[in-house]
Amino acid sequence: MDGTAAPITKSAAAKLVKRNFLEALKSNDFGKLKAILIQRQIDVDTVFEVEDENMVLASYKQGYWLPSYKLKSSWATGLHLSVLFGHVECLLVLLDHNATINCRPNGKTPLHVACEMANLDCVKILCDRGAKLNCFSLSGHTALHFCTTPSSILCAKQLVWRGANVNMKTNNQDEETPLHTAAHFGLPELVAFYVEHGAIVDSVNAHMETPLAIATYWALRFKEQEYSRDHHLICRMLLDYKAEVNARDDDFKSPLHKAAWNCDHVLMHMMLEAGAEANLMDINGCAAIQYVLKVTSVRPAAQPEICYQLLLNHGAARIYPPQFHKVIQACHSYPKAIEVVVNAYEHIKWNVKWKRAIPDDDLESQGQKTSLGRRNNELFREQGIGKVNIRKKITKRSLAQSTRAVSNDGLSFKDSPESYQMPLFVLADPEAFSLFLLAYRTTFGFSVRIFLARI
Repeated sequence: MDGTAAPITKSAAAKLVKRNFLEALKSNDFGKLKAILIQRQIDVDTVFEVEDENMVLASYKQGYWLPSYKLKSSWATGLHLSVLFGHVECLLVLLDHNATINCRPNGKTPLHVACEMANLDCVKILCDRGAKLNCFSLSGHTALHFCTTPSSILCAKQLVWRGANVNMKTNNQDEETPLHTAAHFGLPELVAFYVEHGAIVDSVNAHMETPLAIATYWALRFKEQEYSRDHHLICRMLLDYKAEVNARDDDFKSPLHKAAWNCDHVLMHMMLEAGAEANLMDINGCAAIQYVLKVTSVRPAAQPEICYQLLLNHGAARIYPPQFHKVIQACHSYPKAIEVVVNAYEHIKWNVKWKRAIPDDDLESQGQKTSLGRRNNELFREQGIGKVNIRKKITKRSLAQSTRAVSNDGLSFKDSPESYQMPLFVLADPEAFSLFLLAYRTTFGFSVRIFLARI
Protein backbone atom coordinates (compact mmCIF):
# COMPACT_ATOMS: atom_id res chain seq x y z
CA MET A 1 0.00 0.00 0.00
CA ASP A 2 1.35 3.47 -0.87
CA GLY A 3 -0.30 5.16 2.14
CA THR A 4 -2.00 7.88 0.09
CA ALA A 5 -5.40 9.12 1.37
CA ALA A 6 -8.50 8.25 -0.59
CA PRO A 7 -9.86 11.21 -2.59
CA ILE A 8 -12.85 13.02 -1.11
CA THR A 9 -15.96 12.62 -3.21
CA LYS A 10 -17.92 15.63 -4.40
CA SER A 11 -20.87 14.59 -2.22
CA ALA A 12 -18.71 14.33 0.89
CA ALA A 13 -17.12 17.70 0.17
CA ALA A 14 -20.53 19.31 -0.19
CA LYS A 15 -21.65 17.86 3.15
CA LEU A 16 -18.49 19.16 4.82
CA VAL A 17 -19.02 22.67 3.45
CA LYS A 18 -22.65 22.61 4.52
CA ARG A 19 -21.67 21.54 8.03
CA ASN A 20 -19.05 24.30 8.27
CA PHE A 21 -21.59 26.83 7.01
CA LEU A 22 -24.12 25.77 9.64
CA GLU A 23 -21.52 25.86 12.43
CA ALA A 24 -20.51 29.37 11.40
CA LEU A 25 -24.16 30.48 11.59
CA LYS A 26 -24.69 28.97 15.04
CA SER A 27 -21.46 30.42 16.47
CA ASN A 28 -21.90 33.83 14.79
CA ASP A 29 -18.54 33.39 13.03
CA PHE A 30 -19.39 35.89 10.32
CA GLY A 31 -15.78 35.97 9.07
CA LYS A 32 -15.81 32.27 8.28
CA LEU A 33 -19.31 32.62 6.83
CA LYS A 34 -18.16 35.42 4.53
CA ALA A 35 -15.15 33.42 3.35
CA ILE A 36 -17.32 30.43 2.41
CA LEU A 37 -19.68 32.65 0.44
CA ILE A 38 -16.89 34.51 -1.34
CA GLN A 39 -15.44 31.20 -2.50
CA ARG A 40 -18.91 30.23 -3.70
CA GLN A 41 -18.63 26.86 -2.04
CA ILE A 42 -22.32 26.87 -1.17
CA ASP A 43 -25.50 28.59 -2.29
CA VAL A 44 -26.52 31.44 0.01
CA ASP A 45 -30.11 30.13 0.11
CA THR A 46 -29.20 26.58 1.09
CA VAL A 47 -31.93 24.98 3.19
CA PHE A 48 -31.03 23.17 6.43
CA GLU A 49 -33.06 20.81 8.57
CA VAL A 50 -32.67 21.89 12.21
CA GLU A 51 -34.27 21.07 15.54
CA ASP A 52 -37.36 23.18 16.17
CA GLU A 53 -39.55 21.64 18.86
CA ASN A 54 -41.28 24.97 19.55
CA MET A 55 -42.04 25.37 15.83
CA VAL A 56 -40.65 28.90 15.71
CA LEU A 57 -39.40 28.35 12.17
CA ALA A 58 -42.42 26.43 10.90
CA SER A 59 -45.91 27.40 9.83
CA TYR A 60 -48.58 25.10 8.43
CA LYS A 61 -52.10 25.44 7.10
CA GLN A 62 -54.86 24.82 9.59
CA GLY A 63 -56.15 21.26 9.62
CA TYR A 64 -53.14 19.72 7.89
CA TRP A 65 -51.87 16.36 9.07
CA LEU A 66 -48.15 16.38 9.96
CA PRO A 67 -45.74 13.45 10.19
CA SER A 68 -44.19 13.13 13.64
CA TYR A 69 -40.70 14.21 12.54
CA LYS A 70 -42.08 17.59 11.42
CA LEU A 71 -43.06 18.31 15.01
CA LYS A 72 -39.41 18.19 16.09
CA SER A 73 -37.51 19.75 13.18
CA SER A 74 -38.02 22.40 10.50
CA TRP A 75 -36.42 23.61 7.30
CA ALA A 76 -34.65 26.96 7.36
CA THR A 77 -32.22 29.08 5.35
CA GLY A 78 -29.25 30.95 6.76
CA LEU A 79 -31.41 34.08 7.11
CA HIS A 80 -33.94 32.25 9.28
CA LEU A 81 -31.20 30.82 11.50
CA SER A 82 -29.44 34.17 11.88
CA VAL A 83 -32.71 35.73 13.03
CA LEU A 84 -33.49 32.76 15.29
CA PHE A 85 -30.13 33.05 17.06
CA GLY A 86 -30.12 36.85 16.97
CA HIS A 87 -26.84 37.01 15.05
CA VAL A 88 -27.05 40.40 13.35
CA GLU A 89 -23.57 40.21 11.79
CA CYS A 90 -24.33 36.93 10.03
CA LEU A 91 -27.64 38.36 8.86
CA LEU A 92 -25.88 41.31 7.24
CA VAL A 93 -23.31 39.06 5.54
CA LEU A 94 -26.05 36.91 4.03
CA LEU A 95 -28.04 39.92 2.82
CA ASP A 96 -24.89 41.43 1.30
CA HIS A 97 -24.57 38.23 -0.74
CA ASN A 98 -28.15 38.60 -2.04
CA ALA A 99 -29.93 36.03 0.12
CA THR A 100 -33.64 35.77 -0.73
CA ILE A 101 -35.24 37.91 1.95
CA ASN A 102 -38.82 36.62 1.62
CA CYS A 103 -37.95 32.93 1.34
CA ARG A 104 -40.42 30.54 3.09
CA PRO A 105 -38.87 27.04 3.17
CA ASN A 106 -41.13 25.98 6.04
CA GLY A 107 -43.95 28.52 5.80
CA LYS A 108 -42.42 31.60 7.46
CA THR A 109 -40.28 34.43 6.14
CA PRO A 110 -37.30 35.70 8.19
CA LEU A 111 -39.43 38.71 9.18
CA HIS A 112 -42.08 36.42 10.68
CA VAL A 113 -39.40 34.66 12.72
CA ALA A 114 -37.89 37.99 13.83
CA CYS A 115 -41.27 39.17 15.15
CA GLU A 116 -41.94 35.91 16.96
CA MET A 117 -38.47 36.10 18.54
CA ALA A 118 -39.06 39.81 19.35
CA ASN A 119 -35.72 40.72 17.75
CA LEU A 120 -36.06 44.43 17.01
CA ASP A 121 -32.62 44.83 15.39
CA CYS A 122 -33.34 42.04 12.92
CA VAL A 123 -36.77 43.52 12.15
CA LYS A 124 -35.20 46.89 11.33
CA ILE A 125 -32.53 45.34 9.09
CA LEU A 126 -35.01 43.18 7.20
CA CYS A 127 -37.37 46.12 6.68
CA ASP A 128 -34.47 48.26 5.43
CA ARG A 129 -33.51 45.55 2.93
CA GLY A 130 -36.98 45.22 1.45
CA ALA A 131 -38.82 42.53 3.40
CA LYS A 132 -42.55 42.39 2.60
CA LEU A 133 -44.42 43.76 5.59
CA ASN A 134 -47.83 42.24 4.77
CA CYS A 135 -46.62 38.86 3.51
CA PHE A 136 -48.64 35.88 4.77
CA SER A 137 -47.12 32.82 6.38
CA LEU A 138 -48.37 29.42 5.29
CA SER A 139 -50.78 29.53 8.26
CA GLY A 140 -52.16 32.84 6.94
CA HIS A 141 -50.58 35.27 9.43
CA THR A 142 -48.75 38.52 8.74
CA ALA A 143 -45.75 39.74 10.72
CA LEU A 144 -48.03 41.85 12.95
CA HIS A 145 -49.96 38.73 13.95
CA PHE A 146 -46.72 37.20 15.28
CA CYS A 147 -46.24 40.11 17.72
CA THR A 148 -47.94 38.43 20.69
CA THR A 149 -45.70 39.20 23.69
CA PRO A 150 -44.84 42.39 25.59
CA SER A 151 -41.27 42.15 24.29
CA SER A 152 -42.51 42.20 20.67
CA ILE A 153 -44.49 45.45 21.00
CA LEU A 154 -41.58 47.51 19.65
CA CYS A 155 -41.40 45.19 16.64
CA ALA A 156 -45.08 45.79 15.92
CA LYS A 157 -44.62 49.55 16.21
CA GLN A 158 -41.67 49.42 13.81
CA LEU A 159 -43.76 47.53 11.26
CA VAL A 160 -46.70 49.97 11.49
CA TRP A 161 -44.42 52.98 11.20
CA ARG A 162 -42.99 51.46 8.02
CA GLY A 163 -46.41 50.88 6.48
CA ALA A 164 -47.76 47.53 7.66
CA ASN A 165 -51.55 47.25 7.29
CA VAL A 166 -53.03 47.43 10.78
CA ASN A 167 -56.39 46.09 9.55
CA MET A 168 -55.04 43.14 7.55
CA LYS A 169 -56.99 39.98 8.41
CA THR A 170 -55.40 36.56 8.64
CA ASN A 171 -55.70 34.49 5.49
CA ASN A 172 -57.26 31.51 7.24
CA GLN A 173 -60.55 30.39 8.76
CA ASP A 174 -60.24 32.84 11.70
CA GLU A 175 -59.85 36.09 9.71
CA GLU A 176 -58.55 38.06 12.69
CA THR A 177 -56.99 41.52 12.58
CA PRO A 178 -53.86 42.45 14.57
CA LEU A 179 -56.22 44.19 17.02
CA HIS A 180 -57.94 40.86 17.69
CA THR A 181 -54.52 39.31 18.32
CA ALA A 182 -53.46 42.05 20.74
CA ALA A 183 -56.79 41.74 22.59
CA HIS A 184 -56.40 37.96 22.77
CA PHE A 185 -52.91 38.06 24.26
CA GLY A 186 -53.60 40.92 26.67
CA LEU A 187 -51.39 43.71 25.29
CA PRO A 188 -53.07 47.02 26.23
CA GLU A 189 -50.18 49.16 24.96
CA LEU A 190 -50.41 47.53 21.55
CA VAL A 191 -54.20 47.88 21.48
CA ALA A 192 -53.88 51.62 22.08
CA PHE A 193 -51.17 51.90 19.42
CA TYR A 194 -53.21 50.06 16.79
CA VAL A 195 -56.31 52.17 17.43
CA GLU A 196 -54.28 55.37 17.25
CA HIS A 197 -52.97 54.24 13.86
CA GLY A 198 -56.32 53.47 12.30
CA ALA A 199 -57.37 50.04 13.57
CA ILE A 200 -61.13 49.49 13.31
CA VAL A 201 -62.41 49.10 16.87
CA ASP A 202 -65.43 46.98 15.89
CA SER A 203 -63.75 44.87 13.22
CA VAL A 204 -65.08 41.31 13.21
CA ASN A 205 -63.40 37.98 12.61
CA ALA A 206 -64.88 34.98 10.80
CA HIS A 207 -67.05 34.24 13.85
CA MET A 208 -68.37 37.84 13.97
CA GLU A 209 -66.45 38.49 17.20
CA THR A 210 -65.15 41.98 17.91
CA PRO A 211 -61.87 42.67 19.76
CA LEU A 212 -64.00 43.52 22.82
CA ALA A 213 -65.57 40.06 22.76
CA ILE A 214 -62.14 38.43 22.33
CA ALA A 215 -60.61 40.36 25.23
CA THR A 216 -63.62 39.54 27.42
CA TYR A 217 -63.41 35.81 26.75
CA TRP A 218 -59.66 35.56 27.37
CA ALA A 219 -59.80 37.65 30.56
CA LEU A 220 -60.07 34.39 32.50
CA ARG A 221 -56.91 32.31 32.59
CA PHE A 222 -58.61 28.94 32.58
CA LYS A 223 -55.62 26.92 33.74
CA GLU A 224 -54.86 29.14 36.73
CA GLN A 225 -58.51 30.20 37.22
CA GLU A 226 -57.37 33.79 37.61
CA TYR A 227 -58.60 36.99 36.03
CA SER A 228 -56.25 39.11 33.93
CA ARG A 229 -56.01 42.79 34.77
CA ASP A 230 -54.47 43.48 31.36
CA HIS A 231 -57.56 42.09 29.63
CA HIS A 232 -59.77 44.14 31.95
CA LEU A 233 -57.79 47.23 30.98
CA ILE A 234 -58.16 46.41 27.28
CA CYS A 235 -61.93 46.12 27.67
CA ARG A 236 -62.03 49.47 29.45
CA MET A 237 -59.97 51.04 26.67
CA LEU A 238 -62.12 49.59 23.89
CA LEU A 239 -65.30 50.82 25.56
CA ASP A 240 -63.71 54.26 25.85
CA TYR A 241 -62.96 54.01 22.12
CA LYS A 242 -66.74 53.57 21.63
CA ALA A 243 -66.69 49.85 20.88
CA GLU A 244 -70.20 48.41 20.44
CA VAL A 245 -71.01 46.80 23.78
CA ASN A 246 -73.98 44.84 22.40
CA ALA A 247 -72.24 43.44 19.30
CA ARG A 248 -73.36 39.87 18.60
CA ASP A 249 -71.25 37.00 17.23
CA ASP A 250 -72.56 34.25 14.95
CA ASP A 251 -74.08 32.50 17.99
CA PHE A 252 -75.78 35.78 18.99
CA LYS A 253 -73.59 36.06 22.08
CA SER A 254 -72.72 39.53 23.26
CA PRO A 255 -69.58 40.43 25.23
CA LEU A 256 -71.80 40.35 28.33
CA HIS A 257 -72.53 36.66 27.65
CA LYS A 258 -68.80 35.97 27.56
CA ALA A 259 -68.18 37.91 30.76
CA ALA A 260 -71.03 35.98 32.41
CA TRP A 261 -69.55 32.68 31.20
CA ASN A 262 -66.33 33.63 32.98
CA CYS A 263 -68.33 34.83 36.00
CA ASP A 264 -66.27 38.01 35.77
CA HIS A 265 -68.13 40.60 37.81
CA VAL A 266 -65.57 43.32 37.01
CA LEU A 267 -66.26 43.14 33.28
CA MET A 268 -69.97 42.60 33.79
CA HIS A 269 -70.21 45.79 35.83
CA MET A 270 -68.12 47.63 33.25
CA MET A 271 -70.36 46.55 30.38
CA LEU A 272 -73.67 47.05 32.12
CA GLU A 273 -72.64 50.58 33.04
CA ALA A 274 -71.68 51.12 29.38
CA GLY A 275 -75.18 50.14 28.24
CA ALA A 276 -75.05 46.37 27.78
CA GLU A 277 -78.51 44.83 27.60
CA ALA A 278 -78.93 42.29 30.39
CA ASN A 279 -81.69 40.32 28.66
CA LEU A 280 -80.13 39.68 25.25
CA MET A 281 -80.47 36.00 24.34
CA ASP A 282 -78.04 33.85 22.40
CA ILE A 283 -78.89 31.27 19.75
CA ASN A 284 -79.98 28.84 22.50
CA GLY A 285 -82.31 31.34 24.16
CA CYS A 286 -80.00 31.95 27.13
CA ALA A 287 -79.46 35.35 28.69
CA ALA A 288 -76.38 36.31 30.71
CA ILE A 289 -77.95 35.24 34.01
CA GLN A 290 -78.33 31.68 32.69
CA TYR A 291 -74.63 31.67 31.80
CA VAL A 292 -73.67 32.64 35.34
CA LEU A 293 -75.94 29.90 36.65
CA LYS A 294 -74.23 27.29 34.46
CA VAL A 295 -70.69 28.06 35.62
CA THR A 296 -71.12 29.08 39.26
CA SER A 297 -69.87 25.74 40.54
CA VAL A 298 -66.75 25.68 38.33
CA ARG A 299 -65.39 29.19 38.85
CA PRO A 300 -63.56 29.05 42.21
CA ALA A 301 -62.05 32.51 41.76
CA ALA A 302 -65.41 34.14 41.09
CA GLN A 303 -67.94 35.94 43.27
CA PRO A 304 -71.22 34.79 41.69
CA GLU A 305 -73.41 36.70 44.12
CA ILE A 306 -72.05 39.96 42.70
CA CYS A 307 -72.71 38.78 39.15
CA TYR A 308 -76.34 37.95 39.96
CA GLN A 309 -76.84 41.21 41.79
CA LEU A 310 -75.40 43.27 38.93
CA LEU A 311 -77.66 41.62 36.38
CA LEU A 312 -80.79 41.92 38.51
CA ASN A 313 -80.04 45.54 39.33
CA HIS A 314 -79.78 46.28 35.60
CA GLY A 315 -83.12 44.75 34.73
CA ALA A 316 -82.29 41.12 34.04
CA ALA A 317 -85.30 38.81 34.04
CA ARG A 318 -85.53 36.64 37.14
CA ILE A 319 -85.15 32.89 36.97
CA TYR A 320 -88.56 31.34 36.22
CA PRO A 321 -89.87 30.39 39.71
CA PRO A 322 -90.73 26.74 38.86
CA GLN A 323 -87.09 26.40 37.79
CA PHE A 324 -85.68 27.81 41.03
CA HIS A 325 -84.41 24.37 41.98
CA LYS A 326 -81.73 24.88 39.34
CA VAL A 327 -80.48 27.87 41.28
CA ILE A 328 -80.20 25.75 44.43
CA GLN A 329 -78.56 22.96 42.46
CA ALA A 330 -75.95 25.26 40.94
CA CYS A 331 -75.36 27.48 43.95
CA HIS A 332 -75.83 25.19 46.96
CA SER A 333 -72.19 25.85 47.89
CA TYR A 334 -72.71 29.61 47.50
CA PRO A 335 -75.49 30.63 49.93
CA LYS A 336 -74.85 34.32 49.30
CA ALA A 337 -75.64 33.82 45.63
CA ILE A 338 -78.94 32.11 46.47
CA GLU A 339 -79.69 34.93 48.88
CA VAL A 340 -79.38 37.52 46.12
CA VAL A 341 -81.48 35.57 43.64
CA VAL A 342 -84.28 34.70 46.06
CA ASN A 343 -84.57 38.30 47.23
CA ALA A 344 -85.59 39.28 43.70
CA TYR A 345 -89.00 37.62 44.23
CA GLU A 346 -91.94 38.99 46.20
CA HIS A 347 -92.74 35.41 47.10
CA ILE A 348 -91.75 32.00 45.84
CA LYS A 349 -93.50 28.67 46.21
CA TRP A 350 -91.67 25.53 47.23
CA ASN A 351 -91.79 22.46 45.00
CA VAL A 352 -90.54 18.92 45.37
CA LYS A 353 -87.52 19.50 43.12
CA TRP A 354 -85.90 21.62 45.81
CA LYS A 355 -85.54 18.51 47.91
CA ARG A 356 -83.33 16.84 45.33
CA ALA A 357 -81.33 19.92 44.43
CA ILE A 358 -78.50 19.47 46.96
CA PRO A 359 -76.50 16.26 46.39
CA ASP A 360 -76.31 13.91 49.37
CA ASP A 361 -72.55 13.69 48.97
CA ASP A 362 -72.17 17.40 49.58
CA LEU A 363 -74.28 17.21 52.71
CA GLU A 364 -72.26 14.26 53.98
CA SER A 365 -68.96 16.01 53.31
CA GLN A 366 -70.06 18.91 55.47
CA GLY A 367 -71.48 16.71 58.19
CA GLN A 368 -74.93 18.04 57.43
CA LYS A 369 -76.83 15.00 56.21
CA THR A 370 -80.07 14.65 58.10
CA SER A 371 -83.62 13.40 57.87
CA LEU A 372 -85.79 16.14 56.45
CA GLY A 373 -88.80 14.77 58.32
CA ARG A 374 -87.47 15.77 61.74
CA ARG A 375 -88.98 18.61 63.60
CA ASN A 376 -87.66 22.00 62.55
CA ASN A 377 -86.21 22.98 65.90
CA GLU A 378 -84.45 19.60 66.25
CA LEU A 379 -82.81 19.97 62.83
CA PHE A 380 -81.64 23.48 63.61
CA ARG A 381 -80.19 22.35 66.93
CA GLU A 382 -78.37 19.30 65.53
CA GLN A 383 -76.96 21.08 62.49
CA GLY A 384 -75.83 24.14 64.41
CA ILE A 385 -78.09 26.57 62.60
CA GLY A 386 -78.34 28.72 65.65
CA LYS A 387 -78.40 32.08 63.94
CA VAL A 388 -81.74 31.55 62.23
CA ASN A 389 -84.25 33.87 63.79
CA ILE A 390 -87.80 32.67 63.07
CA ARG A 391 -90.54 35.22 63.51
CA LYS A 392 -94.08 34.22 62.58
CA LYS A 393 -95.24 37.64 63.59
CA ILE A 394 -93.08 40.60 62.75
CA THR A 395 -93.79 44.26 63.18
CA LYS A 396 -93.89 46.64 60.28
CA ARG A 397 -90.99 48.55 61.78
CA SER A 398 -88.70 45.54 62.00
CA LEU A 399 -89.67 44.57 58.45
CA ALA A 400 -88.72 48.02 57.22
CA GLN A 401 -85.36 47.70 58.96
CA SER A 402 -84.76 44.39 57.25
CA THR A 403 -85.85 45.82 53.93
CA ARG A 404 -83.34 48.62 54.29
CA ALA A 405 -80.63 46.09 55.01
CA VAL A 406 -81.40 44.32 51.77
CA SER A 407 -81.74 47.57 49.88
CA ASN A 408 -78.14 48.32 50.70
CA ASP A 409 -77.32 45.38 48.46
CA GLY A 410 -79.54 46.76 45.74
CA LEU A 411 -82.55 44.44 46.16
CA SER A 412 -85.75 44.72 48.18
CA PHE A 413 -89.24 43.31 48.45
CA LYS A 414 -92.32 45.24 47.55
CA ASP A 415 -93.34 47.37 50.52
CA SER A 416 -97.05 46.64 50.79
CA PRO A 417 -99.28 45.49 53.68
CA GLU A 418 -100.31 42.42 51.68
CA SER A 419 -96.77 41.15 51.69
CA TYR A 420 -96.87 40.72 55.48
CA GLN A 421 -99.67 38.18 55.53
CA MET A 422 -97.51 35.09 55.11
CA PRO A 423 -95.07 33.92 57.78
CA LEU A 424 -91.82 35.78 57.28
CA PHE A 425 -88.32 34.71 58.23
CA VAL A 426 -85.19 36.74 58.74
CA LEU A 427 -82.07 34.68 58.02
CA ALA A 428 -79.02 36.21 59.64
CA ASP A 429 -76.60 33.44 58.67
CA PRO A 430 -76.45 32.87 54.89
CA GLU A 431 -74.47 29.66 55.40
CA ALA A 432 -77.60 28.06 56.80
CA PHE A 433 -79.80 29.03 53.89
CA SER A 434 -79.72 25.88 51.76
CA LEU A 435 -80.75 23.57 54.59
CA PHE A 436 -83.25 26.08 55.87
CA LEU A 437 -85.12 26.06 52.55
CA LEU A 438 -85.48 22.29 52.70
CA ALA A 439 -86.19 21.96 56.39
CA TYR A 440 -88.98 24.48 56.75
CA ARG A 441 -91.15 23.17 53.93
CA THR A 442 -90.76 19.55 55.05
CA THR A 443 -91.66 20.31 58.65
CA PHE A 444 -94.55 22.75 58.28
CA GLY A 445 -95.85 21.83 54.82
CA PHE A 446 -96.95 25.15 53.37
CA SER A 447 -95.58 27.98 51.26
CA VAL A 448 -93.50 30.62 52.96
CA ARG A 449 -92.08 33.99 52.12
CA ILE A 450 -88.41 33.96 52.89
CA PHE A 451 -86.68 37.22 53.60
CA LEU A 452 -82.91 37.31 54.00
CA ALA A 453 -80.98 40.16 55.48
CA ARG A 454 -77.46 40.69 56.67
CA ILE A 455 -78.00 41.86 60.23
